[in-house]
Amino acid sequence: MPLRKVLARSPLISRVVPFVLFLLLTFGQGQFGPASAFWFYLAKTVVGLWLLVEMWPLVPEMRWAMSWEAVAVGLGVLVLWIGMDDYYPKFGFSKTAVANANPNLVFGPGTPLALFFLGVHLFGMTVVVPPLEEVFYRSFLYRYIARVNFLEVPLNQFLPLPFFATAVMFGFEHSQWLAGILCGLAYQWLVLRKNRLGDAITAHAITNLLLGTWVIWRGDWKFW
Repeated sequence: MPLRKVLARSPLISRVVPFVLFLLLTFGQGQFGPASAFWFYLAKTVVGLWLLVEMWPLVPEMRWAMSWEAVAVGLGVLVLWIGMDDYYPKFGFSKTAVANANPNLVFGPGTPLALFFLGVHLFGMTVVVPPLEEVFYRSFLYRYIARVNFLEVPLNQFLPLPFFATAVMFGFEHSQWLAGILCGLAYQWLVLRKNRLGDAITAHAITNLLLGTWVIWRGDWKFW
C-alpha cells in the first residue's frame, strides 16, 4: 500500500508515523562501524524528504513562514544552545562518540566523501528535521496532551501542562537536554504568538543551519 494512503488514514497517523520512522533510522547510526553513522544519516535524510513529500497534502499547517520573530527566536536559540553548553551535564556524551561525528576522521580530511557527508548533515538538519519535529511536537503532541481530538485545539491556545510537557519531551530527545527544553519553549511560544506552525519551522531551521555552520567552522562536533 502506498505510504500516502497509510498516512491519510487519520490526522494522528499523518503526524506521528513519519516522525517515528525518521527516529528509528537514528538508532542505526554508528551501530555498524564509524562510517555507518554517516551512511545512516544519508538514508535518514533521503527517507525524511520522501516522508515530507507524502505528508505535505495531509498536514496543512506544515507550511514554512517567515517573520522577524522567527528570525529572532532562531538566532536566540543558537546563542543559548552554544553559550550555556559548559554549564550543565549532558546525555550520552563520550570522546569516542564526539570524534566519530567528524567525517574528516573517518574518510580523511577534505576528501570528497567527507565534504559530501558534511553537506548531507547540514542539509538534513536544516531542511528535513525542522518540519518533521515541529509537526510532531507542536502540531500533534502539544494538542494531543490537551485533547484526544487534537485538531479541535487551536494552535494559539496556551495550555500550561502541554506547554511545559512538550518542551520537556522535546528537550530529552537531545543530548543537550536543558538547552533543548528552553528551545522547545521558544518554538512553542512562536506557534502560540503567530497561530501557525510555519514560523517555528523557520526558526528551527535557522538555529540548525547556523549551529551546523558553527560545527563545521569550529570543529565542535558535539553539536552534530
